[in-house]
Parts: sequence; C-alpha cells; structure tokens
Amino acid sequence: MKPALAFVAPSPLAAPASPVSVARALPPQQGAHAVLAPAPRSRRLLLVGIAGLHLLGLWGLSHLQDIKRAVARATPVVVRLVAPAEPPRPQPPAPIALPDMKPPALTLVEPPLVAVATAPAPSPVVAALPPPPPTVAVQPTPAPPVQVTTPPAPPAIKRIPASAVRWLREPRMMMPLMSKRLRESGVVQVRVVVDVTGLPREVSLARSSGFARLDEQALQDIRTARFVPQTENGQPIEWEVIAPMSYEIDR
Repeated sequence: MKPALAFVAPSPLAAPASPVSVARALPPQQGAHAVLAPAPRSRRLLLVGIAGLHLLGLWGLSHLQDIKRAVARATPVVVRLVAPAEPPRPQPPAPIALPDMKPPALTLVEPPLVAVATAPAPSPVVAALPPPPPTVAVQPTPAPPVQVTTPPAPPAIKRIPASAVRWLREPRMMMPLMSKRLRESGVVQVRVVVDVTGLPREVSLARSSGFARLDEQALQDIRTARFVPQTENGQPIEWEVIAPMSYEIDR
C-alpha cells in the first residue's frame, strides 16, 4: 500500500508553502508525483485564505482613519489645573551705604607752664580809733493821759409781781402723759423776760417742782404766752416776772 499524503492546511495569516518544501517533505519515490498532482480541495482552500488576507488588509487600510479617531475618542482626557503664577514680590530697597565716619583723632596739647610771682604779704596797718562821742542823757517824753470812757450801764430790767401781769394769751398747760401715769404734780417757778412788744425773750427756771419732766414742760408752755406791754413815762420797756405754773393731777 502507498502511504497517505500528509497535508497541513495553511493558516490565513501564514505564507503558502512552496512546491519545493512539499517535495522535500515527501519520500523520494513519491515527491514528483505529489507536486504535480495536488489535491483540488486544498488548493481552493489556499486560494480562499490568500484572498481573505488581501481583503482584510484592504479593509484595514480603508478604515485606518476611523480607527484612529475611535482610539482618540476612547483615550481619557487628563485635565490639570495649573495654579496662576504669583506676582513678583517687590524687592526691598537696597540699603544706603553710609560713609564711614571716623571721629578725628584727638591730640592732647599740654598747656605751657606759667610761673606766677607771689606778691609779698602786706604789712599790717594800725589805725587810731577816734574817741567816742559824749553821751547825752535823753529824758523820755511823758505819754498823754488816755481817757477811758466806760459805756453806760444798761438800765436795770424792771421786775413786776406776778399779780400785776396782764395776759394777751395765757400759756397752755400740758400735763405730760408719763407724769400722769406716775402721778407727778407740783408748782414750777419760771423767770420770764418780756420785750417791749410783749413776747417772752428769755425763759429760765427759777425754782424746780422736783420733777424734771414738769420743769421742762413749764419752760415750753411759757413760750406760748403773750403779755400786755409795760410802759414807763409813756415809753415801752422790758420787764421780767417770776411766773408760778402749777401742774396738778385731776381726780
């Protein structure tokens, strides 16, 4: 039996095998016969594959620009935010170079020595004092006599007895409440100086009743009284009276 022919179909992307390579692969006694009479089906497949490769290449060339645009659209766009550049900062003014002021060198000048001649000490002068003048006895002048005028003594206040007193308004007689509770009673002698208009000018205690509350109440009550003015030789005068004021408890 003759051995079967071994044939490998080429891929669409692989190049077609040459007849020489096929003849090398076959045995020596069958090489020429195999090259001269290939199978018709395998040839058709080979031709179809070559035609498909050409068509694929033409299609790729015609759509190359569209592929580039699609790839460019699919590429992600990267946006970077760039910070604005900072304005240049003003440069500080350059320092002004001051001239190097060095103090002048001081030169010490020694003062010249001056010889001072000392004057001779003056001799003491003794002057004769004049004799003292004679003393004259001066008699003091007698002072004139000073006349001392004594003011006239004020007129004595006329005292009127209590029975001669006339009232324009009698004093009010108020019994202290505490004196009522303690049953204090008595007669208070009050000295009253009455002016020329009949008003009590000075009030003082002449004799106490023995109770301080009654004495104080009597001094207050006598100030509410009004007297008829007293006259002497037709002239109003001041006068005084010792007025008895009796405080008794009503039974």
